[in-house]
Amino acid sequence: MEISRSTMYQLFEDAFTRFLVKDAASIRDNTAERNLCGRLAMQFESLLPSYSLEGYCADPEYNRKQGGKIKTVLLNNTEVINVTCDLIVHSRGEKGRDNLIAIEMAKPDKTAEQIHSDRLRLMALTKKSFDDVWSYDGVTHPEHVCGYLLGAFIMVDRINQVASVEFFEGGAPKTNGRAFAL
Repeated sequence: MEISRSTMYQLFEDAFTRFLVKDAASIRDNTAERNLCGRLAMQFESLLPSYSLEGYCADPEYNRKQGGKIKTVLLNNTEVINVTCDLIVHSRGEKGRDNLIAIEMAKPDKTAEQIHSDRLRLMALTKKSFDDVWSYDGVTHPEHVCGYLLGAFIMVDRINQVASVEFFEGGAPKTNGRAFAL
């Protein structure tokens, strides 16, 4: 089954809308980012079967790839860094199309450098490949984590009662961001 990017946008919208309905009070109460990501993961998990995505998981703070190795990304084709994304939707290496959605979440008190780092990570994670070689046989995986269909940078602002989302595709930010009221 081919999994489309438009399906990932719809899945994100459905899960994020449910999260905001159910957990807006936690955002307003300034609950930790890790907790918010865990709560969002629960919404993704509950929706995966309705999108025919059995065998996929929503994992906060997941840092492993095949064989239990630490996940790495390649920044600017020169710097290898360990990566732990706030939340990912993936098959834990079990399916040929493994990586679906990568999410970074922030609050306005994050430094500009931390926000920039989150955005760079999403660009690296959504890049098709790092050496323009990508095996899609379900067995051979790239050395560095990449190939997510969709990336999302979420800024949750409890003061202004808004959650803004910036999307990433193919290693670049897109202009189709959204704002959601809390």
